[in-house]
Parts: sequence; C-alpha cells; structure tokens
Amino acid sequence: MTLKPMPKHRLILLRHAKSAWPDGAADRERPLAGRGRKAAPVIGTYMAREKLIPDLALVSPARRAQETWKLVRRALSKKVSEREAPDIYEVSADRILDVIRTVEPGIRTLLIVGHNPGMENAASLIAPDGDADAVGRMREKFPTAGLAVIDLDLDGWDEIAAGTGYLERFVTPRSLG
Repeated sequence: MTLKPMPKHRLILLRHAKSAWPDGAADRERPLAGRGRKAAPVIGTYMAREKLIPDLALVSPARRAQETWKLVRRALSKKVSEREAPDIYEVSADRILDVIRTVEPGIRTLLIVGHNPGMENAASLIAPDGDADAVGRMREKFPTAGLAVIDLDLDGWDEIAAGTGYLERFVTPRSLG
C-alpha cells in the first residue's frame, strides 16, 4: 500500500449546524437548534478521530457559526487558534477566496466555519474534482454541519484560485450515522 503524500495545505469548510428561527431574532443572532447542538459535536469527534485538526479557524460572527465552532472545538485534541471573521458572513465564494488569500503561509490546515451558499459555492469553485463519491454527494447537497476537506498543492494561501484544490472527502452528520 502506498501512502498518499500530505498536501502542502488543507482547507476545511464547515457549514454551521442547524439553526433555530426564533421570533424577532436578527439573522446574525439566530442560535443553534437542538438538532444543530447534537450535530456539531458529531463533526468535532469525527475531525478529532481523523486528525483533521486546523492550525487556524476563521469563524463567522453569526451566533450559529460561533456556537457550532465551540461545540466542534471541544472535541478536538489540541488548542486551535481562532479568529472571528466578519468577512465570511453571508458572502460569495469569491469573497471567501479573498479572505483565504490573506492567511499567513505558515498555517497548513485552515478551517472556515460559515454559511451557505458561500461554503458550498467556495468548495465547488476551489475543488471541482476529487473523490468521485464525495464530489457527487457535495454537489447534491451541502447541508448544515456539512464538512468539505480540500487538499491544495500550493506554496501559500495567496495562490488559491478556482480549480486549485482536490476534494479529499465530504461528510455530514447523517453520513456519519
């Protein structure tokens, strides 16, 4: 069995877990629903088990994204640097790429916790190819708490562009049982 070489950089895109729609709450203040509070730790446990530990997490300021990250982070085996990233709240895939390009090259594994359609569109833009099953499932639906793992053979994040990534895997809480 030949081992696949580690990519130079790895991008993990996580859509926030299922949120509630409380009456009168501004979009940015929507909390996780019960289903979301159950799903986020499932994804965190999976990330820990698969050693998908980011060096840096960029998290949308929206309450549902912040709550998702807190529940995921608890399951991880090491402390992860994190930054609130207002520039990924409800933005286009191109804007997400602009944010990624500003990440320092010493960060090998980057996690972004954000929203659709931005997460789905960014994943499809960066990694139109990859594991056939993963690509098919991701194109079908990028549900809440969906996790796309994209490998990149780049020298720095500033080189990220359409088609530069390979979708290594795509998982959802449902696919994990």
